Amino acid sequence: MAKLSLIVAVAQNRVIGLNNTLPWHLPEDLKRFRALTTGHHIIMGRKTYESLNRLLPDRTTVIVTRNQAYEVPGALIANSLEQAIALAANDNEAFLIGGAELYQVGLKLADRLYITEIEAEFTGDAFLPEFDLQDWQEVSREEAISAKGLPFRYVTYERRK
Repeated sequence: MAKLSLIVAVAQNRVIGLNNTLPWHLPEDLKRFRALTTGHHIIMGRKTYESLNRLLPDRTTVIVTRNQAYEVPGALIANSLEQAIALAANDNEAFLIGGAELYQVGLKLADRLYITEIEAEFTGDAFLPEFDLQDWQEVSREEAISAKGLPFRYVTYERRK
């Protein structure tokens, strides 16, 4: 079974998206996302996939949708997060990359969280679901400031056993 890691960037007001896009420009975070996920399975909801509108290179894309007839050439299709994780069974770490509905389920199943905490509030229509930090052990924290002056931090958590 693949280890499931949830990867997300979140504003102080829990915003993670606006109109199926990121409401901020943070190239440093996109570069880190690429470095962490390359060579792995990335699991996403249909709306997240459609917002990207392409398969990300050097990764196996698993799209979760309730639509039994949904097809994307080159991608794997699952009808539940559990099925998506099973499709990634041969990977040592699969990454759940969104959106909010899948994060809700994923927070119960994930082994690790890679959270980019952005030190600002943004307007949005998608939010990171609430979760109990008591269930998680912080294993790393790195403070940073973007080239445009936006402060943020990378925080990694492992599920407490």
